[in-house]
Amino acid sequence: MFFAVLLGTLLLAQNSAPCTGADLRTSVSVAGMTQEGELNVYHLAGTVTNVGKMKQAPNVLQFVEIYLDGTGRIDTRGIPPLKPGQNYAFGYDFKRSSDAGDGTSTLSFRISMRQPQTPTVQDCNPAAGMTSVEI
Repeated sequence: MFFAVLLGTLLLAQNSAPCTGADLRTSVSVAGMTQEGELNVYHLAGTVTNVGKMKQAPNVLQFVEIYLDGTGRIDTRGIPPLKPGQNYAFGYDFKRSSDAGDGTSTLSFRISMRQPQTPTVQDCNPAAGMTSVEI
């Protein structure tokens, strides 16, 4: 019983500790669509913003990974380390058949962070670094 109470107290303390990393938010929208023969080209505009209180180390490697319909990754976009309040805009063009129905494909965008000497880098709110767009 004592061990269970101690373990619970330690877990609560660990979960309530302030985050010392960045807090990245991602947003993506369809900026327009053009046609190339039998293909529709969707022009997507994205923004990553560090809404946290800490700047990121200059050796952090981070990316927006792009997934189609929950399957494997189809592309990535590199993102520089961001200071608090700083944002970075990126673009992505997605081509698909003009016969495809509207709203039948979902593109998901997820932040992935790495540091060369450390296998994990703290992101205060990883869920905020994910967003999806239906086209």
